[in-house]
Amino acid sequence: MAKNTKNHLLSVAQMYEADQRTIESGISGIRLMEAAGSAIAREITTRWSPRKTVILCGPGNNGGDGFVVARLLHRKGWYVRILLLGERDNLKGDAKTNADRWPFETQPFSPDGVQDADLIIDAVFGAGLVRDVDGIVALTLNAAQQQDVPIVAVDMPSGVHGDSGQILGMAIQADVTITFCRAKTGHYLLPGRTMCGELVIADIGIPDPVIEQIAPKIRKNSPADLFPWPKTEGHKFNRGHGVIVGGQQMTGATRLAALCARRVGAGLITIAARGTAYMVYRKCEPGNLVSNDDLNEILADPRKNTVLIGPGLGIGDGRKALVKDLLNTDKNLILDADALTMLAEYNWPNRAGETLLTPHEGEFKRLFPDIKGSKLERARQAAQQSKTTVLLKGPDTVIAAPDGRCAINTTGTPWLATAGSGDSLAGICLGLICQGLNSYDAACLGTWLHGKCAEIGGAGLISEDISALLPQVLKTLQK
Repeated sequence: MAKNTKNHLLSVAQMYEADQRTIESGISGIRLMEAAGSAIAREITTRWSPRKTVILCGPGNNGGDGFVVARLLHRKGWYVRILLLGERDNLKGDAKTNADRWPFETQPFSPDGVQDADLIIDAVFGAGLVRDVDGIVALTLNAAQQQDVPIVAVDMPSGVHGDSGQILGMAIQADVTITFCRAKTGHYLLPGRTMCGELVIADIGIPDPVIEQIAPKIRKNSPADLFPWPKTEGHKFNRGHGVIVGGQQMTGATRLAALCARRVGAGLITIAARGTAYMVYRKCEPGNLVSNDDLNEILADPRKNTVLIGPGLGIGDGRKALVKDLLNTDKNLILDADALTMLAEYNWPNRAGETLLTPHEGEFKRLFPDIKGSKLERARQAAQQSKTTVLLKGPDTVIAAPDGRCAINTTGTPWLATAGSGDSLAGICLGLICQGLNSYDAACLGTWLHGKCAEIGGAGLISEDISALLPQVLKTLQK
């Protein structure tokens, strides 16, 4: 049985490889281009009635797709004008073949060429762009943007890097982006994700076995089938016993994490607390266990399988030593917030237990100051260097495993940018690892659930809402 590869994301190089493998299997490039153009024309005619349409065609295969669209729309009675970057005689291969099928003149790129358009199709560069957009192309794209008419991008809005999602010089904001076979990583990494508008992934005949042969390791995060549902014959100890090292002053962070860990299914959660904070935790949620025993004594119980340290922890030499001591245990370990801050330039050991790091961008830079590149590449390098799972937070959260697997998360809303949101996410991951998920699967599922809580909660969400919303989200997973 073929594997489900629909949520795999391709790099630009992998997309070229998929095209080439498909062509070698007997499906011609001209047939793939015709299928791509047909998919674009179908999306356009489904959404809009005939109108004055300007197609911006580049000198490569993206422009060739544009010529196919022009021919198909013209056949349906649409008024179409093509602005071509470069000379028509210089086109090659399948792009030239489709340009030759267009029986009308083309016009050169110019801002004036888009002035009367009611719809603009951006078929200039696609995902393969490697240099900054400037000159007449930038002027024409800016003029197109100022027209305040719908813009449809072919493959990728021109100016957006297909792998990193970064803007090269400038980029056009699309209302709809139509890509082919599989999404590219740049479609989901910011700012590319916002530049794409609505993303449509069209099937153009590249067989699934081709994608299996390429074996991409990056996915759009969609881990709903991983949830560890309780068994009828089970009991609380089957569902794991997590420990949270309680903060001394910012006690709310620990409490939020504990609630989320329990809501997502952890059988028991113990808060390890010392000093005056011990009584604060004792007086709070009755379902939390609270202990002021020495942490080593608490962890001597083999049933306590996973530890979270960081939320509300604070900074200090004693706390730093505690974090490093935990790294030398065989317990599953989640390092969040202040625990990460104290580990800058740390020499990561090989650990027996699962290890998950949950930094935001600032913490990541302190933790891995020498790692550069796109968000995806930075998370991947950090996971390989630290031999841990890295959950690099943000509106385009990336989860990376040491073996090269990565996921880009797309759930969530801007309302997650609130105090305590990260503590809640760490707690969700704690609850999932307690129940037996490995750190990568727990990070993927936890991030997805966290984002879904925000989507259901809507406007006005605060971190206290997240644990209460988890049951609603979990109900949507039940079959």
